[in-house]
Amino acid sequence: MNSSSSPARSRGLAFAAVVVTVVLWASAFVSIRSAGAAYSPGALALGRLLAGALTLGCLLLVRREGLPPRAAWPGIAVSGLLWFGAYMVVLNWGEREVDAGTAAMIVNIGPVLIVLLSARFLGESTPPRLLAGMAVSFAGAVAVGLSMSGEGRASVLGVVLCLLAAAAYAGGVVAQKPALRHASALQVTAFGCLTGTVACLPFLGTLVEEAARAPLPATLNMVYLGVFPTALAFTTWAYALARTPAGRMGATTYAVPALVVLMSWLALDEVPGALTLAGGALCLAGVAVSRSGGVRSRGDRSPGGRGGPRRVPEAPAAVREAEPRG
Repeated sequence: MNSSSSPARSRGLAFAAVVVTVVLWASAFVSIRSAGAAYSPGALALGRLLAGALTLGCLLLVRREGLPPRAAWPGIAVSGLLWFGAYMVVLNWGEREVDAGTAAMIVNIGPVLIVLLSARFLGESTPPRLLAGMAVSFAGAVAVGLSMSGEGRASVLGVVLCLLAAAAYAGGVVAQKPALRHASALQVTAFGCLTGTVACLPFLGTLVEEAARAPLPATLNMVYLGVFPTALAFTTWAYALARTPAGRMGATTYAVPALVVLMSWLALDEVPGALTLAGGALCLAGVAVSRSGGVRSRGDRSPGGRGGPRRVPEAPAAVREAEPRG
């Protein structure tokens, strides 16, 4: 009884963590729109990371978690530089050059890159259902991006920056996965955020200058970005990633455009058109398809790093086994 309920509980907790992550990351688009009007890309990234690092540091003290093991540091350092550092700065910059719809459409190349990089470096499989679900979701993301695009032209610089953001996001996810075999989700997130914060310190002077004249709502949105979409959502993401193949986790983020449409409708009174609604429905349908079936990572180990490669047993395995979500 206990052996069968533990994997089910693990799947349920991982799914709940994914839901929290996707909802908070979707809410970030609304906050970035507000804060980005008063803060430059680098200053906004640093302010967000400082708020996130402070929050995560307090959580580490409360939970009495120390430094991660040495084996986790390469993945933490790479994911911190790529995802917490480069991704946030480059995406903030890119969204100044292209509209939000175009940016979202381009950045959604990231999950495809995650699947390819995970297959190459993590030994994860790419089953037909995962690929089919990603194709459906990507079509939905394109539809949402086109429907939300403004009349302005998308600059070549903006497109290149969004492509770089997608590549940094994918590289960060794939680098983070091995670190979670040796350290907790909180440790990996906290020290990854700290790494990104240190990398963004050259923007400190700009942040101080802009904070002195920025309106209060913009600063509050920047703090919100650091506490919730960064500190909380990146931790719940890492928790789920430790128990789920990276390719499938990447595919799940295709739900973000659909939630952005809904949040814009509710919070900004932006009534979506038929194409936007259809694209959002495709995003969610693709996620459902990609989450179905039994995708496993051929080389995955337990988050603690002591177990051997995972198998696909008929009988319930140890709790250390990372179960697929859903």
